[in-house]
Amino acid sequence: MEKVFIKDLQKFVDQEIEIKAWVSNFRSSGKISFWELRDGTGYSQAILSQASLSADKWQESNKVTLESSVKVIAKVSKHPKKEEYELQVEDFEFYQIAEEYPISKKDHGVDFLLDNRHLWLRSSKQWAIQRVRNTLIQATYRYMQENNFIKIDSPILTPNACEGTTELFELEYFDKKAYLSQSGQLYLEAAIFAHGRVYDFGPVFRAEKSKTRRHLTEFWMMDAEMAFVDLKENLDTQESLVRFMVQAVLENNQADLKILERDTKPLENIVKPFYRITHAEAIKKLKELGSQIGENDDLGAEDETKLTQEFDNPIFITHYPAEVKAFYMKRDDNKRALCADLLAPEGYGEIIGGSQREDDYEVLLERIKEHQLPVDEFQWYLDLRKYGSVPHGGFGFGLERIVTWVCGIQHVRETIPFPRTIYRLRP
Repeated sequence: MEKVFIKDLQKFVDQEIEIKAWVSNFRSSGKISFWELRDGTGYSQAILSQASLSADKWQESNKVTLESSVKVIAKVSKHPKKEEYELQVEDFEFYQIAEEYPISKKDHGVDFLLDNRHLWLRSSKQWAIQRVRNTLIQATYRYMQENNFIKIDSPILTPNACEGTTELFELEYFDKKAYLSQSGQLYLEAAIFAHGRVYDFGPVFRAEKSKTRRHLTEFWMMDAEMAFVDLKENLDTQESLVRFMVQAVLENNQADLKILERDTKPLENIVKPFYRITHAEAIKKLKELGSQIGENDDLGAEDETKLTQEFDNPIFITHYPAEVKAFYMKRDDNKRALCADLLAPEGYGEIIGGSQREDDYEVLLERIKEHQLPVDEFQWYLDLRKYGSVPHGGFGFGLERIVTWVCGIQHVRETIPFPRTIYRLRP
């Protein structure tokens, strides 16, 4: 007998198959029962008829509970009106009849759901979110492979920070201090001199006490660095990558987006060119929208939300005042950083930050001193400007923010299996 996954049922119409799954919902109507089965690859309705089962099996079927685990022998049939496939159950066996499940259809508070995150992950919307997340991850790897990047694994334990240590988790490292990485960027810059184009993809940590819907203390970041590129080429790569990722979701996750009730029209708009405006132009626009932002201010979350609600596609904000950006960003003649943030539309805000990197030894040394960073700790980074320095640039995206936007959900905490925030370390 064929053992199959729910996602493949269309290949086995009118055939007897075996499915191993969980009962995510059930109802009974007289002499017929309906079980919604979930096997990890999808959902399918199993139909149990008193006429088709032995008396003992029919009686046993009434013991079913939410999240009971089962093995089902059934014949596959096509739904008469929909592109769905059902299971006409001929026999079944419980692996376990689950205890009373704590998460019901009634509304639960956020804290209750997060306390039960290990169970909440099974709900249909949370299931769909993680599937979209997986597609975005796999699309990133595929894009990088097809565009001459190689993966370089940067360390999680570091002796210094990309942008100072005020937002880093500090820990004792034998007789020294160490920090949990906030970005692999600096290490990736070293690798471009060997490989030209490199990236990493893994967890990073920020000890900022932010309570907004966009912040986690542990999240996944993809950092990329490229030799011999300027700011324009950097932005072109970012735009191409994001378009590739979103199109992968549109091609592979329509059923998941339907579960999430996501309007896909804004995502389909991704084929159009992204908007590119300078920081100065963004400030002017924000003031017209009623913001009190200053000429040299960085954009806050509220400003990003206002701005992105005015555009129907992602927006690059370029050439920020150098004084509000990191020491490693190259500047133009007007003391503007050759950098850009990519803001997702529909009010979602920043998803990528990137820049051209300072490639001159003396200038970079001056910047490190300006930011009052320990020169000794950054000597290895300065060395990269002594031995074959080239124009180069890079960027990093926060995976959870991209998932939030693509799924059309409100809070970033739903996009990672076990979120870590300033108030939550469990489960």
